Amino acid sequence: MAKTDSPERILERGFRAARPVRLSTQFGLDAGAWALAIVLAEVFRYEFDLSQVAVVPMLLLIASAVVLQLAIGWTFHLYRGRFTYGTFEEVRALSAAVVVVAVVLCVPTVLFGTSLSIPRSTILIALPIGLLFMCAARYMKRLYVERRVRPGLDAQRVLVYGAGYLGATLIRRMMTDPDSPYLPVALIDDQPAYRNVRHSGVAVRGTLSDLERIASETDASAIVVAIASADASFLRRVNDEGERLGLHVKVLPRLDEILSGEKQPSDLRDISIEDLIGRHPVDTDVGSIAGYLAGKRVLVTGAGGSIGSELCRQIVQYGPAELIMLDRDETGLQMAQLGTAGHGLLDTRDVVLADIRDVPALQAVFEERRPEVVFHAAALKHLPMLEQYPDEAWKTNVMGTLNVLNAAREVGVDTFVNISTDKAANPTSVLGHSKRVAEKLTAWMATETGLRYLSVRFGNVIGSRGSMLPTFSALIKAGGPITVTHPEVTRFFMTIPEACQLVVQAGGIGKPAEVLILDMGEPVRILDVAERMIEMSGKDIEIVFTGLREGEKLHEELVGASESTDRPLHPKISHARVNSISPERLDKAGWEARIRSARRTNEAAVLGLGDGALVRNAEDSQRD
Repeated sequence: MAKTDSPERILERGFRAARPVRLSTQFGLDAGAWALAIVLAEVFRYEFDLSQVAVVPMLLLIASAVVLQLAIGWTFHLYRGRFTYGTFEEVRALSAAVVVVAVVLCVPTVLFGTSLSIPRSTILIALPIGLLFMCAARYMKRLYVERRVRPGLDAQRVLVYGAGYLGATLIRRMMTDPDSPYLPVALIDDQPAYRNVRHSGVAVRGTLSDLERIASETDASAIVVAIASADASFLRRVNDEGERLGLHVKVLPRLDEILSGEKQPSDLRDISIEDLIGRHPVDTDVGSIAGYLAGKRVLVTGAGGSIGSELCRQIVQYGPAELIMLDRDETGLQMAQLGTAGHGLLDTRDVVLADIRDVPALQAVFEERRPEVVFHAAALKHLPMLEQYPDEAWKTNVMGTLNVLNAAREVGVDTFVNISTDKAANPTSVLGHSKRVAEKLTAWMATETGLRYLSVRFGNVIGSRGSMLPTFSALIKAGGPITVTHPEVTRFFMTIPEACQLVVQAGGIGKPAEVLILDMGEPVRILDVAERMIEMSGKDIEIVFTGLREGEKLHEELVGASESTDRPLHPKISHARVNSISPERLDKAGWEARIRSARRTNEAAVLGLGDGALVRNAEDSQRD
């Protein structure tokens, strides 16, 4: 059976077939430009007295220029298909080639031009004229091509918010793709410097406050946010305005996805709840990261979890000598291996099945593999579950951390990053208290070794297993109701990739015994998230308030009462210190007693429910 070629293969084959014709035509235009330029140069030199023009010497000079243009243009790859037609790169190469041709011709013309009846200034006059003709031909051809490849009449008319580099790149891609589903009709930007900007014929028509007028004038049905530094609060503002006007809001892929080649700037997607509550673009200092990861043996505990697996994906980009992914969850390890190695065969040394509670197994792994950098992400994290089973929190989050610290010290690990949580700041829960002890143990090991053993603390990450967003999505899909603990409860949010970027960055700038606290932006009210998700689903779902659970805070904190918020090295990372605790001082019974005797909530967090739960319809809550 004959194999049918895809449209891409047919297009590529046609392009290759047309390539010799295109390049020969290009040279023909350049040759014609030289001929016309030399003729005009002599006419100008003799002040339009054609009787003084020696035709045969002029024709010989034209022939020499054409031959030289072919040879030198070939050397500069002008006629070998290296450059995209009409780009600055091609113009730069063309200018260099034309100047070389002119220099080569100018020497004999100046020396022997008079005896050959050729004015000595001919080439000097012809040079700018010829170059102008060549550039003009390319520009006209580019305009012709771009007109032919514009999106069709059925393309969706969109506004592009952002007239900077990303906006310009996006518009250029849209306007040169005949199959693009989007046709940009106007630019929007709030910066006065971009007020008169025009990209590929698309002009800035105003700011966000002018959105209603611009949408009406252009008949646009969607708005695309093309700003790399757009954070969650900015996107919420744009989304709210778009919803008010009936415009679909779309966003570009994350910048790291574009830079890695995973996505193109034109791969637009609808705005998601993750964008609206947890988008915090991170400026990463690659130099400081590469210095402590490149060429090193790196081990990640909890590599099968949401944070651990993303950490592994990011670490592998910095060229470690070896990446060791350790977890007790074999399925999680398989997913982590898929993200780093592109397969999930589980038959290679990069995956290690072990439990941080198992001291002999952990020590054997460290002795054999001898890591130099450790990211400790293994932990139990579900607050209500640990309230029921505090023993498990102690075994994993406290003793498990101590086991990893001891194993790291034995083999001389010089950088150890303990992944902590905002619940360790002024803790009120079993989870928070256990992670607080883990921070103190890490600080103790730093003082013992003098090496960079530090902790990194951040709030909720969006999309992790068992977290709020997947739970809300499942409840909405099932028809509800959505359960929220308290109408005023707030949490900090950040996407997993952005949180891990800061974790990796923190490992490069942290000092021994420090706790580095990631800037999570402004806290978000959970009720607002629930209402937005219901609205985006288009369903009528009720919201049930269940009351805060034991140990749960109304408002989380990232910084403890006695901790500083200095940011000496990175604008989104604060440096603080916690008191250390040695293993000899660990007292599980005293630890549990302190938890039970301490205030378990903050800011009057208990919601009086009476005999039943409070129920509020999403539509009603939006009116409050």
